Amino acid sequence: MKVILLQDVKNVGKKGAVVKVADGYGQNFLIKNKLAVAATETSRKVLDHQMEEEKKLEAQKKTDAEELKKVLEAITLEFQLKSGKDGRTFGSISTKNIVEELREKHQIKVDKRKFIDAHTVGALGYTKLKLELYKGVIATITVHLTEK
Repeated sequence: MKVILLQDVKNVGKKGAVVKVADGYGQNFLIKNKLAVAATETSRKVLDHQMEEEKKLEAQKKTDAEELKKVLEAITLEFQLKSGKDGRTFGSISTKNIVEELREKHQIKVDKRKFIDAHTVGALGYTKLKLELYKGVIATITVHLTEK
């Protein structure tokens, strides 16, 4: 029996794949639990249509991420910290602080977990942090830390 998988199934295949399985397994487990549908001509057309829609959605997400990248790279975030002798700062700026600053002042929402090699900013001056907005779309955010 050939079925089209609606979800990833361990040891069977990925979502959208047309796989051949035993009749009993296909009917009694995969189709019954809504993990797959029988591979008919109409279900294949529906699958092709869904795959096409997914590709369009992914392309839209990528273009949105590239536009956001241009906006983020034009922004310099300003922070102030108290500092002692020799320019040593008391405290540091975390990715959480950066995300809050972007949300409050620029109305840009990003996930703090998307920072690449995230580290706190504790040195005075300019620091560049990388942020992955989408697969392969990496923006560089500039953070300027000054004395209070």
